[in-house]
Amino acid sequence: MALHPEAGKAAAPEQLINVAQLVSQYFSYQPDATDPAQAVSFGTSGHRGTAAQTTFNDMHIAAICQALAEYREHQQITGPVFIGKDTHALSEPAMITAIEVLSANSVSVVIQRDDNDSKGYTPTPVISRTIIRYNRGRSEGLADGIVITPSHNPPSDGGFKYNPPHGGPADSDVTKIIQERANSLIASGNKDVKRIDLKAAMASDFVSEQDFMVPYIEDLAEVVDMQAIAKAGLKLGTDPLGGAGVGYWKYLAEHYGLDITVVNPQVDP
Repeated sequence: MALHPEAGKAAAPEQLINVAQLVSQYFSYQPDATDPAQAVSFGTSGHRGTAAQTTFNDMHIAAICQALAEYREHQQITGPVFIGKDTHALSEPAMITAIEVLSANSVSVVIQRDDNDSKGYTPTPVISRTIIRYNRGRSEGLADGIVITPSHNPPSDGGFKYNPPHGGPADSDVTKIIQERANSLIASGNKDVKRIDLKAAMASDFVSEQDFMVPYIEDLAEVVDMQAIAKAGLKLGTDPLGGAGVGYWKYLAEHYGLDITVVNPQVDP
């Protein structure tokens, strides 16, 4: 197979997204409720799209979060919702929307603190593990989670996924309920969406910060023989590709005594 001529090269300026424009479109563009292409549509446990095409915008995420708050109440899920985001440009705006709506619905929201090596970002498996760890031994007051990521989708895309108390992706019977309610809310102009502004939400008793990173890395020894890797004396290199795990490798190396060189420690939306 021939090597692509752009392999190993930095992206050309014309290939980069306009982050400021994309974020503006996220908050400014409103979906047309009569256009199925602009509706909330859950695929692999979540909704994906791009603000530029009015398929992933503030109105979508607000409606999804209101629907989720109502679903949690109906299912008597009363524990915290752990929210993680990746480094895509639309992930931070979507998290803001989620915090504003969920806290207005008196849902306890827990997010990753950003004052350590994680930089506030959370890889998808970390939320699953955090849910499972919290729910272990509990029969009530169970937690669930949200992962804000479009996974492998292009930089212009956003994604919003729901993980029920079992920790894994929500099944289609769950996402169908949330999707239908969210589209109903959008059709009525989101008039039934409860919301408070971010500053008030962060100052409320419903939003808190924790560190998801350190417990996850320390739990790895339960499933991977980290001592064997350390004793092998390997020199390892990793490129996080600007993604959510960008800050995890430093603590991983320090905690397990591994020789890991992070060749690219930069966050890249």
